[in-house]
Amino acid sequence: MTRLLVVCLGNICRSPMAEGALRARIEAAGLGTRVTVDSCGTGDWHAGDPPDPRSIRTAAAHGVDIAGLRARVLTGGDYTAFDVLLCADASTRGIVEARRPAAATAAIAGLLQWAGTGDGDVPDPYRGSAGDFEAVWGLVDRAAEAIVARIGAKRAPDHA
Repeated sequence: MTRLLVVCLGNICRSPMAEGALRARIEAAGLGTRVTVDSCGTGDWHAGDPPDPRSIRTAAAHGVDIAGLRARVLTGGDYTAFDVLLCADASTRGIVEARRPAAATAAIAGLLQWAGTGDGDVPDPYRGSAGDFEAVWGLVDRAAEAIVARIGAKRAPDHA
C-alpha cells in the first residue's frame, strides 16, 4: 500500500484539488486497493471547512467531486501514517521539513518533482481568478496522471 498526503497552506485550494485528481486517476486505473490519498494544510485557518468554492467548481468541471472534503491541519502522526508528504510549493515544503519529528518515516517531496512533471511550484490560486484555479487543476491533474503511472509501473505482473 502506498500512502500519499498532499500538503499546502490552508487545505482549501491546491491540496484538495490534487487529492481529488489523484483519487479519480487512482480509481480509473484500478489502483484503489494499492494507494491511499489524503490532503492537509500547514495552517489551521480553514480547519473543518470545505474546499474553496472555486476549487469545488474547477474540479467538478473535470468530473471530480471534492465538495465532501474538509480541511485539516498537518499532524505529527502524518509523518509516520503516510509514505510521502507531497508539498505544493517550496515554502510549504520548508514548513513540513521544519516540523518533521525525529521519529518520522515519511519522505518529503515537492508534488511536481515527485510526480516527475516539473521542478516548480503549484502556485496558490486563492487570491486569483477562475483561470488561476484552472491552471492549478492542469498542474495537479498532470501530476496525478504521472503518479498513477509511476505507481502502476511498480505493479506485480499478473500470472494467468
